[in-house]
Amino acid sequence: MNCLFFRHGIAVEREEWEGTERQRPLTNKGMVRTRQSGKGLLALRVTPTHILSSPLTRARQTAAILQALLQEKIPVHSTPELEPSAPPHTILALLGTLPPDGFVWCIGHEPHLSATAGLLLTGTSSRAFSFKKAGACLIQIERVVRPGAGRLVWWLTPSQLRALA
Repeated sequence: MNCLFFRHGIAVEREEWEGTERQRPLTNKGMVRTRQSGKGLLALRVTPTHILSSPLTRARQTAAILQALLQEKIPVHSTPELEPSAPPHTILALLGTLPPDGFVWCIGHEPHLSATAGLLLTGTSSRAFSFKKAGACLIQIERVVRPGAGRLVWWLTPSQLRALA
C-alpha cells in the first residue's frame, strides 16, 4: 500500500475566527496554495484509489481541492480517525481494512499526521517529523499495516510541491 499524508492548507487564524474550531475554513491564499501543491502531486504521478479526510472543514476543503485536480473523481470519505484528537493507531487500523495494493491519500492535521507517520516509520508515535500546511509525505507499506512497517519514499514541503507543478 502507498499512503500519502497531506496536511490541510492555510486556514483562517484561530484568533480571527468567530465560529467553532471544527468549522474554521481555508483562507483564499490557502486554497490557491493547496491547489498548487496538488498540481505538484500530479507531477509526481501519485493518483489515489482512496481519499480519506478529517471531517473538519479545512481538511474537507483541502480534500475537495485535491479531488478536483484528478481526472477520475475518487470519492472523499470523511473519517474521525483523521481528526486532530484521534490516536494515531486508529488510522493504521483503518488503513488495514483497505486493499493492500491501494494508494490512499489521507488529509488531516498536525500534530496528528506527524505522530501517525512516525508510528508507521519508526514503530512509535513520534512527532520528530512535521508537516507544513499543504505539505505531504509518501509512505510505502509492505504487506501488513502496522507500527514500523512503513518506508519513507519522500517528504516534501509545500514550496517543493509547488515547484514541481
